Amino acid sequence: MILQAHLHSLCLLMLYLATGYGQEGKFSGPLKPMTFSIYEGQEPSQIIFQFKANPPAVTFELTGETDNIFKIEREGLLYYTKALDRETRSTHNLQVAALDANGAIVEGPVPITIEVKDVNDNRPTFLQSKYEGSVRQNSRPGNSIGTLTAHDSDEENTANSLLNYRIVEQTPKLPMDGLFLIQTYAGMLQLAKQSLKKQDTPQYNLTIEVSDKDFKTLCFVQINVIDINDQIPIFEKSDYGNLTLAEDTKVGSTILTIQATDADEPFTGSSKILYHVIKGDSEGRLGVDTDPHTNTGYVIIKKPLDFETAAISNIVFKAENPEPLVFGVTYNASSFAKFTLFVTDVNEAPEFSQYVFQAKVSEDVAIGTKVGNVTAKDPEGLDISYSLRGDTRGWLKIDHVTGEIFSVAPLDREAGSPYRVQVVATEVGGSSLSSVSQFHLILTDVNDNPPRLAKDYTDLYFCHPLSAPGSLIFEATDDDQHLFRGPHFTFSIANENLQNDWQVSKINGTHARLSTRHTDFEKKEYVVLIRINDGGRPPLESTVSLTGIILAVVFIRIKTDKGKDNVERAQASEVKPLRS
Repeated sequence: MILQAHLHSLCLLMLYLATGYGQEGKFSGPLKPMTFSIYEGQEPSQIIFQFKANPPAVTFELTGETDNIFKIEREGLLYYTKALDRETRSTHNLQVAALDANGAIVEGPVPITIEVKDVNDNRPTFLQSKYEGSVRQNSRPGNSIGTLTAHDSDEENTANSLLNYRIVEQTPKLPMDGLFLIQTYAGMLQLAKQSLKKQDTPQYNLTIEVSDKDFKTLCFVQINVIDINDQIPIFEKSDYGNLTLAEDTKVGSTILTIQATDADEPFTGSSKILYHVIKGDSEGRLGVDTDPHTNTGYVIIKKPLDFETAAISNIVFKAENPEPLVFGVTYNASSFAKFTLFVTDVNEAPEFSQYVFQAKVSEDVAIGTKVGNVTAKDPEGLDISYSLRGDTRGWLKIDHVTGEIFSVAPLDREAGSPYRVQVVATEVGGSSLSSVSQFHLILTDVNDNPPRLAKDYTDLYFCHPLSAPGSLIFEATDDDQHLFRGPHFTFSIANENLQNDWQVSKINGTHARLSTRHTDFEKKEYVVLIRINDGGRPPLESTVSLTGIILAVVFIRIKTDKGKDNVERAQASEVKPLRS
């Protein structure tokens, strides 16, 4: 091993004497900061410099960005063992220190900088091997198609990384070669000599070369010629003549076929045709559907035809593209066509102004009051006669001429609201055609229903003898319309003679409690009269207009049979309002 080390040092010394690296032409010197420049790619194991040690230093130590390439011998010989690569690391920052026999630093460390100088050892590369671009037909020469970008890993802003672009080949060479150019240094691809037409050649393929001073690389560019909307739609004929239709022709019917053609690229926005009615159809009764494959236009009825408002219509169509026309190209007379539509009369039923008529009145309106009206019109201008259908309660009548509706009997909200009838409008003369509409009469409530018991109380009894005062609960109601809080009845004993034996107390707006005041009752049937007041506006006091409604309630019947008490159910007497 000692012999090998001596031989290695001897070889390095011989290389050192042969190469001559160093600053100011010196190959050796004291330990101090130094900078060395070395070209990348040179043979390894070359000496860079020999540092001189001053006692007590006997050896040297190397640290920093050595990348396991840079070494230093005990004698101070600094060298590298592999070829350097600037693209991997352009500068190596090292430190050298002098050590004594014990390994302690006695001088330094000092910075040693290794600058790796560039050589042209990298081929330029494109970001991708194939590019695709497009150019609109009729574009002017000089228009940019796109920019190609290549990269060279050699040092920037030097001759090693200066790139040049050129077109190697164009296919096809139609209508001529040299239709494209590329800027030598910028890589911008442009249209060179003349405008292109897709009809001539829809696609070009270019081979592009990029080079530095030593290397070349190729890439391929596909250029598509894009159609532009420079052709207008042209109708096959400008006048489609006359067309006669009955006004009751079904909506959705196809009544005419029209055709225009466009010379732009098929199945694009430049050649697709849309048809519009631009004159003669202010009501929008007609529309045109386009077949996307043939550009055929089918004229259809969108709304019902009407002889009375449009017996003759001069219809004008315009054919246009969804894609805007290029500058300088405009639609002309070739893109317009016309036809004349004659609509014949058909006897039609009268038409109501609305499907449902609605009115609102109080339920206590006087007989003969006008409660609403309906209107209809005959398309042919005939007179109309009105009638009612479905007036099951016989409440209404209608003026046959004016359509005014009157009450002919007392109305009752509780019997039915809204009250619904049908109104029939029949033309006078002609075919006597008729049509039907609805009339809804909403009745607002008035306080016209006296309170009453909510049910028949037939099972009310007390056992005799009473051991304690007893009570029972009953409920009242009426048929009027109430707010969310419901009715608020008041309750009292109607007969003063009974007030010493019975009392009534209100539980809530609809319920009350009838109680005995004592227990000393005979065995017999008692009839207790209860007065219920509804507190309405105005409050009802009788079936006419008195201060209250007195209801008779059969309360209790008690018998004794064979020495035993037998309780029979009491029957509620018929409730009738007292009259004043």
